[in-house]
Amino acid sequence: MIKQLMKSVREFKKPTIITFILMVFEVVMEVLIPFITANLVNQIKAGTDMDTVLKTGLVLVLLACISLGCGSLGGFTCARASAGFAKNLRHDVFAKVQSFSFENIDKFSSASLVTRLTTDVWNVQFAYMMVIRTAIRAPLMFVFAIIMAFIMGGTLALTFVIVVPLLGFGMYLIAKHAMPAFRAVFKKYDALNESIEENVRGMRVVKSFARENYEKRKFAAASGNICRDFTHAERIVALNSPLMQLCVYFNMIFILSVGAKLIVTSGGTVIDVGQVSAMLTYGFQILMSLMMFSMIYVILTMSAESGARLSEVLSEESALSNPESPVYEVKDGSVDFDNVSFKYSLKAKKYALSDINLHIASGMTVGILGGTGSSKSTLIQLISRLYDVTEGSVKVGGLDVRKYDLDTLRSNVAVVLQKNLLFSGTIKDNLRWGNPDATDEEMAEACRLAQADDFIRSFPDGYDTYIEQGGTNVSGGQKQRLCIARALLKKPKILILDDSTSAVDTKTDAMIRAGFKTYIPETTKIIIAQRVASVEDADLIVIMDNGTIADMGRHDELLERSPIYREVYQQQTNGGERDE
Repeated sequence: MIKQLMKSVREFKKPTIITFILMVFEVVMEVLIPFITANLVNQIKAGTDMDTVLKTGLVLVLLACISLGCGSLGGFTCARASAGFAKNLRHDVFAKVQSFSFENIDKFSSASLVTRLTTDVWNVQFAYMMVIRTAIRAPLMFVFAIIMAFIMGGTLALTFVIVVPLLGFGMYLIAKHAMPAFRAVFKKYDALNESIEENVRGMRVVKSFARENYEKRKFAAASGNICRDFTHAERIVALNSPLMQLCVYFNMIFILSVGAKLIVTSGGTVIDVGQVSAMLTYGFQILMSLMMFSMIYVILTMSAESGARLSEVLSEESALSNPESPVYEVKDGSVDFDNVSFKYSLKAKKYALSDINLHIASGMTVGILGGTGSSKSTLIQLISRLYDVTEGSVKVGGLDVRKYDLDTLRSNVAVVLQKNLLFSGTIKDNLRWGNPDATDEEMAEACRLAQADDFIRSFPDGYDTYIEQGGTNVSGGQKQRLCIARALLKKPKILILDDSTSAVDTKTDAMIRAGFKTYIPETTKIIIAQRVASVEDADLIVIMDNGTIADMGRHDELLERSPIYREVYQQQTNGGERDE
């Protein structure tokens, strides 16, 4: 895990190393100051001159300035290194998610990925900052202060033999009991983010059913669970402070009482005032170092869970990858399914598709009909290799799709999915997803073909009209037509419409299909539809039933021999589904 995460440090190794060096200098200065101060106190007691006092004072000021400067610069380089590491880590995780196939994405919920990119990255960033600064400073301070304490205090330093193990064991127990609560809270963060995401997406449904109060209570419950876990953990961690104070006061009382007795009884020969004052400072430094250790332990343990969650994403290998020698050219728009069977998971007992044999010539218009759950959408997702077949092969342009470069294949296969999505930005920005270099004339032509040009020009800003996030300021039919126009700008060899005209009237639907025949005759058109009217003039109609092909043929042929097709046709025509 650590090795995986450290790959994201990259260009921020230099500020990390500089932070380490600065922390070493800061600790050395802080340890030397009490030593020099103790000698000065003893010299003053012995009756030294003012020149010596001034010179020693200047040395102390210089050491203090160096310590302050190293600490300040260390804070700056530490912040730069940790923030840069987090930036790289967040980029690497996001880039990894972009490379995932649908199979990989199915393993992680969207809420969980959001939590990993936000809360988990911040936790790891904070832990990294602690490691390169405090986790270096604390052990160095502890070791140097212990050495100097025994040099200065002799037997008086034995107090640390009692206090240090006591404080260390107490802080270990505190951290050990606080960790389970910190670990549990991350899963609850996922649940909270999922609740927020679900509520925002379904806000119209929430309001239409007047369920605002219910959603508020649901959110309050999720937020309350997180609050209780954090409160429980923080209550335990809060014991650090009184335990630390107990050890500090005990140490102070012991050093002052025993030290004063030794000064009086020995006349300053065993230990003097300067050594006692230095012992107080070193004692405080040692105990503070131990408290830092405890804080580091808590933070590192808490962030370890975040690091593991991020490493899980980074180490996830995409189920889809380019072959060693990919093909970068698609010959034509022909599509061939040869004995194709598919299931979403190798562990699944049931196949989503079984024994599919389908051959589509380049330039054909193919309609696909079937009830809900017949795996129509699953079928077409195999063409653009959103999933790989479990058995058999899918060919495009006479070549197995697994032999193509993924970007090349998907650039030649335009898919307008059932759930259309527009991004925040202008209409032009959204259209250029199909072709970043598209001219205004090309965009207008694509929109005319998709029957979108008229309503776009009716907007005050025309093609510069701003689309709100998710396309909430346009209707469902307008959104579908914009998505079709966006797909057409790719100039694909294969165009797939996955129930993408369901929100437009049959007249507009017919005009779109007529435009396809006129303007893109060489493009293979595959139309998934619920309406017979949308596919009855197709060169081939495929009837899907429970993951298999029940029948295929032209409209007249299917009316004669296919009971499923005939029943659907009669229901829709007799039920007034078709417009006059």
